[in-house]
Amino acid sequence: MMYLLDANTLIEAHETFYPVDRMKPFWDWVQAQAEIGSIKMPLEVHGEFTGDGLHVQWITDPDVKSALLLDEAADPALIQKVINDGYQGADPRFDDIEHTKYGQDPFLAAYALADPQNRTVVTRERSKRTKRLGSTKLPDACDDLGINWIDDFQLYRELNFKVS
Repeated sequence: MMYLLDANTLIEAHETFYPVDRMKPFWDWVQAQAEIGSIKMPLEVHGEFTGDGLHVQWITDPDVKSALLLDEAADPALIQKVINDGYQGADPRFDDIEHTKYGQDPFLAAYALADPQNRTVVTRERSKRTKRLGSTKLPDACDDLGINWIDDFQLYRELNFKVS
């Protein structure tokens, strides 16, 4: 199984339980999992890391970036399917402004949809079903598209993360 990380998993890890400067074993584990192909991040999602925080320095390190990046291009047809079927994109009111509310989440879901039996999305977002245009959460889009998703703590259990 390949786990595709949403940016919020690493951003919140750094900001809460696993600061880069205090929990190096966690960040070494993420890199090791990326190197063996268990954890990956699409380029579009990686691009969400901006600024000069320690987590940004870590994720943009050439060795980390090389290990973490998913080495494939997005399929435009799958992105459109995700937008139409997962994010209410068929609604005529769904315009470019609505698209920007989702950031890179449609890309993340499209990469998972490319091989749904072997890929799982990992996100800190929580399901929040609503009919309001532009408010679909990534877990709800994944559910609608038949994409497996879990939160980061489930990932740590599934990949047996522990600090010794």
